[in-house]
Amino acid sequence: MSVRPPRGLLAIAGPGEGASEAAIADAERIGELAARAGWAVLCGGRNAGVMAAAARGAARGGGLSIGLLPSEDDRDVAPDLTVALATGLGEARNAVLARSCHAMVVCGMNAGTASEAALALKAGKPVVLVRPDRTAEEFVRGLSAGGVYVAANPEAALALLTTSS
Repeated sequence: MSVRPPRGLLAIAGPGEGASEAAIADAERIGELAARAGWAVLCGGRNAGVMAAAARGAARGGGLSIGLLPSEDDRDVAPDLTVALATGLGEARNAVLARSCHAMVVCGMNAGTASEAALALKAGKPVVLVRPDRTAEEFVRGLSAGGVYVAANPEAALALLTTSS
């Protein structure tokens, strides 16, 4: 699908608190691979779960990470972020994240992550689910006639976004 323009924004979405170890490991690896491939990583910015892991991976890959914090301050910022934007928007920041990215990779699922994926699909952005459980995959696929992809691992997720289909 080759969606990455030069220095495109790749959103990495998933649970903060309550994120599984697998989702955290996947997000960290995707952040690293994305940074090495020239993507800037966009995430929720908090020092929790998938958000912190995505920033950590981007830092390890030598790339840029941008966090859209829900709060008006940066007290809960992921330490590895390059840029933290304290939006003061609460959960409405999910819409900014979904509309700002060129593509989204989802690691794990909760209500906030589901809203991010739904908003990205509504905006016409491709969404890649990494190792989704059956319920999450069926739910997200049910939101859109297209634009939902499933990857078995982080490497496959990035390959889906950078190859023509």
